Amino acid sequence: MSDVSERPFLSNASEVDEAASDWLERRNFGSWTEEDRREFDDWFESSLAHRIAFVRLESGWKRTERLTALQSPTRSDSRLSTQDLWLKFFRLTAAVLFVAAVGSGVAFYLAKRTQSTYTTGTGEREVLSLADGSQIELNTETSLRTAVASGGRTVWLDKGEAYFRIKHDAAHPFVVLAGERRLTDIGTEFTVRRDSERLKVAVLAGNVRFEGDNSRRDEQKPAILKSGDTIVATATSFSISREPLKQLANELGWRRGVLIFNQTPLSEAADEINRYNRKKLVIADSAVGRLKIGGTFPKNNVNAITAAVRELFGLRVEDRGDEIVVSR
Repeated sequence: MSDVSERPFLSNASEVDEAASDWLERRNFGSWTEEDRREFDDWFESSLAHRIAFVRLESGWKRTERLTALQSPTRSDSRLSTQDLWLKFFRLTAAVLFVAAVGSGVAFYLAKRTQSTYTTGTGEREVLSLADGSQIELNTETSLRTAVASGGRTVWLDKGEAYFRIKHDAAHPFVVLAGERRLTDIGTEFTVRRDSERLKVAVLAGNVRFEGDNSRRDEQKPAILKSGDTIVATATSFSISREPLKQLANELGWRRGVLIFNQTPLSEAADEINRYNRKKLVIADSAVGRLKIGGTFPKNNVNAITAAVRELFGLRVEDRGDEIVVSR
């Protein structure tokens, strides 16, 4: 476990300050709607850093208002409109954003310290037990960050796969951010797998709200996923389907140290077992890859599945050191 590095934090702090300033301006001078309020609440509750930035900026704004009110009426500055006062304050804030992010943000440093990073290597698994009673299990080659505090619970899945068993708290929603996608727990158990080109979410119990992240105002409406629902999302689309709970449980075989295949093409089985092993299983041609295989295999033992395909299909298995090649 390690803390988030300084450079990404500083960049994010500047962006958070800008977002906080935008929200403050919209709330005080924009046409504030109920939808604006909901969006602001989601942004405010999703991160401790968001709350610190907004409260700090709002306090500065109120101090500016009070100072202006205390000025002598004979001074020309006292006749500034509220909008003019805001513009002066906003320009001053924008001028010191970087300084605030680097040096004066003691509260930001505190927020940074609450964020922890967890990673697993090839074939590894790690179980995280959170103070609120929730549990997260990291699968092979997974990187995940957490920021869990009294004000909110947020997890970033940067890559890989994780199983979540969450203790529901409506006042403090549990949010998982995976790229530009946002998942909000509504009392549930679910898995999230993030590969380079797609995101897969499967719900085993309860409900999950699936939507675009706050940084991306896409037109897709939030989807409520129920037990048995699976969603597969790419950069441009997503689709929802239902799977038997037994099938979803089989996909979680990695939690018990096994992989369960049911009439799975050999090429897909090889891709899956390669996630857990440094020695890779190579299927020599497409015809061999289309052969179907079923059974339960140790996830960290390539030899177990190669022995099975040799016996079942009479295939040739050649060990070349870093890889095992299967061919006719």
